[in-house]
Amino acid sequence: MSDAFLDFIQASPSSYHAAHEVAARLHDAGFTEQVETHDWSATPGGHYLIRGGALMAWWVPSPEAAAFRIIGSHTDSPGFKLKPRGDLGTATFQQAGVEVYGGPIIPSWLDRELRLAGRIVLNDGTTRNVVTDGDFRIPHLAIHLDRSANEGLKLDRQAHTQPIYSVGNPDVEVLDLVAAAAGVAKEDIASHDLITVDAQPGALFGVDKQLIAAGRMDNLSSVYASLEAFLAATATATDVLVLAAFDHEEIGSASTTGAAGPILEDVLGRTACALGRDFEETKQMYARSTCVSADAAHSVHPNYVSRHDAVNYPVLGQGPVAKVNSNQRYASNAVTVGMWERACRAAGVPSQVFAGNNNSPCGSTIGPITATRLGIETVDVGIPLLSMHSARELAHVADMKWMEQALFSYLTMAD
Repeated sequence: MSDAFLDFIQASPSSYHAAHEVAARLHDAGFTEQVETHDWSATPGGHYLIRGGALMAWWVPSPEAAAFRIIGSHTDSPGFKLKPRGDLGTATFQQAGVEVYGGPIIPSWLDRELRLAGRIVLNDGTTRNVVTDGDFRIPHLAIHLDRSANEGLKLDRQAHTQPIYSVGNPDVEVLDLVAAAAGVAKEDIASHDLITVDAQPGALFGVDKQLIAAGRMDNLSSVYASLEAFLAATATATDVLVLAAFDHEEIGSASTTGAAGPILEDVLGRTACALGRDFEETKQMYARSTCVSADAAHSVHPNYVSRHDAVNYPVLGQGPVAKVNSNQRYASNAVTVGMWERACRAAGVPSQVFAGNNNSPCGSTIGPITATRLGIETVDVGIPLLSMHSARELAHVADMKWMEQALFSYLTMAD
């Protein structure tokens, strides 16, 4: 499983690539693509749609299915996004003009070979996914020129984060590299959505190769585990299964492809309608439905134990995590955590819990957003990570396996 997961990450350098990679695997499993401008299909079997960097899939076991079982995740990760006019030149260097996307640990991106990945839109309106070679790098300032660098590095988000890709070649532009990678003429590119990605592939390391080092595990770890569980569960499911992989979670989810937008509600409502449900019956389906919001969790950090709660902390390699926050940064409540614990027990999977130290803020997820939009009971879960939002994050092999098994159990267990 570990090598398969690393292959998935390598094939998914951007949210657009991730959505298409999931779609390709669903297609190979016999799912049919749904075009949103066509009549909706809820015939028994599998269906999916791609909207930008988001993918939605649903499996209908029979027209009599009475509820939805939903797993939500997200395809995007923090990084640096190429600006519309992406060329800078300083002191004879050629640099890519980028802006910060989401909340990356900025120093972790320094001194790494970086690629640009995402989509380009051509003059004829068609789109194409593209990833460049490792042509970019954000260099550190030498210690000789900043003796205080090890006393607390402070980086200006504008001045200090622009990658270099050449020196002394003023006629070379960023889009020359993008066009070459895409196999198109630069003049044919009308616009782009391109983000930096670490060029180094993911790897297994540590004793018995039980640790995973890779970029974008927040949140491709959940996308992959959800997909594997979803496909396996189609053989025995009795409810309509829904796989919702959103884009733009790292910047608040407020987009047509994010969890704050209408995409999941569209899928649920149009599926219910295609099953012959009226408005009242659709709302009854929602009331019987549940959602697992699957996003990464914070493992306790051995060098910063004081940043965690004294007892409510997870550890790498000890199972998936239910995430709880009294201020509803997570959607979990006693009922939905109980549901998740039952799923873990049924799967024979160890489980953990995360609640934050009162002096350390926690992040948030798609969970509260989808729960608020739909009124569907939701639990927030994920595998524990170290170095979350670094260019290269850290996870445990066992947690990935257990997460997939727990999600399968959730999709297939009796109410």
